[in-house]
Amino acid sequence: MNTQTAPLLSARGLTKHFAIKGGIFAREVHRIHAVDGVSFDIAAGETLGLVGESGCGKSTTGRCILRLIEPSSGEVWFQGRDVTKLDADALRGLRRDMQIIFQDPFASLNPRHTVGGIIGEALIIHGLSRTRAELDDRVVQLLETVGLQPDHRHRFPHEFSGGQRQRIGIARALAVEPKLIICDEPVSALDVSIQAQVINLLEDLQEKFGLTYLFIAHDLSVVEHISDRVAVMYLGRVVEIAPSRELYDNPRHPYTEALLSAVPIPDPLVKRKRIVLQGDVPNPIRPPTGCRFHTRCPIAEARCSQEVPELEQSSDGHWVACHLRR
Repeated sequence: MNTQTAPLLSARGLTKHFAIKGGIFAREVHRIHAVDGVSFDIAAGETLGLVGESGCGKSTTGRCILRLIEPSSGEVWFQGRDVTKLDADALRGLRRDMQIIFQDPFASLNPRHTVGGIIGEALIIHGLSRTRAELDDRVVQLLETVGLQPDHRHRFPHEFSGGQRQRIGIARALAVEPKLIICDEPVSALDVSIQAQVINLLEDLQEKFGLTYLFIAHDLSVVEHISDRVAVMYLGRVVEIAPSRELYDNPRHPYTEALLSAVPIPDPLVKRKRIVLQGDVPNPIRPPTGCRFHTRCPIAEARCSQEVPELEQSSDGHWVACHLRR
């Protein structure tokens, strides 16, 4: 993968807070800190894995990048344009270059439309097929690309298995020939054997079409082989970014160490010490001061509860946000 050129996508200080309103006048009474100052780059042709526990802000980050959810603040640069400042017309044009594959392959497909209608809709919206015959040919081509049959275009989503429905979602994302695809936990709802098939398909498509992925998952073992680099999130913030092999072999943030200790090892002769985190994930309405992980961190010191650690890069290109690990 090419990771040496200028970034295709850059997030800078990306933030999303959700207001909780209450009372007679529906005033804001609380605020959920879903994403707090997230920054990272993705090079063209690269796969960046984004991992963390459920509720840490991974999916919200992906949706803010596409502006399916409006960010509270921050910048998202894609090919030299700040996505957060585009008007509706410019954003519609950008949809050709930035697509998403959703987590639930059934809920993301309109049950009243045929597969051909679902895949062809984007082609019609963006004017990519001038005739009905051209549209039908393109839908057939997309179905075959993701391993489905041409006659499947006449069927409805409920007639397919979970893995097949996710292939339909992938075909829909590919229809407009995007440069970047955000894969929002695309295999978490699938059986393990089907997960491997879908991941292999995504890798093949990346090689064939030169795609760039932001691959979101809560399971580190899922992103190990598909990702060039991995970013780890905790409670709305990125705590570590490193090349995939480096992160798995030499995790530096205590939270990453705990996540990796739970990943099963296929070799029964290899033993790994299980790190069990104490306590629950703090409430995102009232996140801890200082390092947000300090309430569960086994090596935390007094300064960890007072000072926010910056995400800093070491000489070997490893980024970590920890006062005690650099």
